[in-house]
Amino acid sequence: MLVLHTWTTPNGRKVPILLEELGLSYEIHFVDIGRDEQFQKDFLGVSPNGKIPALVDHGAEDGPLSIFESGAILTYLADKYHGFLAPSGHARWKAQEWLWWQVASLGPMLGQLGFFAVRSKEKAPLAIDRFTQECGRLLGVMEGRLAKCPYLGGEEYSIADIACYPWMVGATTMLKDALGRHLDGKPAIDRWMAALAGRPAVQRGMAIKPPVGL
Repeated sequence: MLVLHTWTTPNGRKVPILLEELGLSYEIHFVDIGRDEQFQKDFLGVSPNGKIPALVDHGAEDGPLSIFESGAILTYLADKYHGFLAPSGHARWKAQEWLWWQVASLGPMLGQLGFFAVRSKEKAPLAIDRFTQECGRLLGVMEGRLAKCPYLGGEEYSIADIACYPWMVGATTMLKDALGRHLDGKPAIDRWMAALAGRPAVQRGMAIKPPVGL
């Protein structure tokens, strides 16, 4: 049994997308980060950093295995179930390259922009400008890659695309006003987003939400 601890954030939707793409059965435990449930003792036993998502694989070879950090979870599942990550060669490492680009750059920068430009009641113009410019630069990097190949890892859809997609949905919706012109003139990104949005597993993963009343 796979048990996923997650919430309805960009990071929280990556793993459900992959689980749906792999056609796996799994159980979701929603961790309401708005109520600081990520800092409860039971969850910290699964994710010591107090962040979602986290996965517990009760069917792991040497007994139950807890994994936190979305990039590690995506790689683990892709390797164990042989899907959406090449087992070796250039294709594997290009997908890993762009996966970690998302984890280290795209996600953190969009997250900071979201805080300073949208969620913070007190606006800090210097911070907003700093993160807007850096996010614009990263969107240019992504556009350049996707102008050369259909997917971030190359010719095949992979966990790199799965990792980036929920963040790009956020960039083009919640952060649309903040990013402004940086979203314009990105036909390769637009094409890529349309392709992923049309995948049924992506739609199911993006639609996760806690039961009413939770």
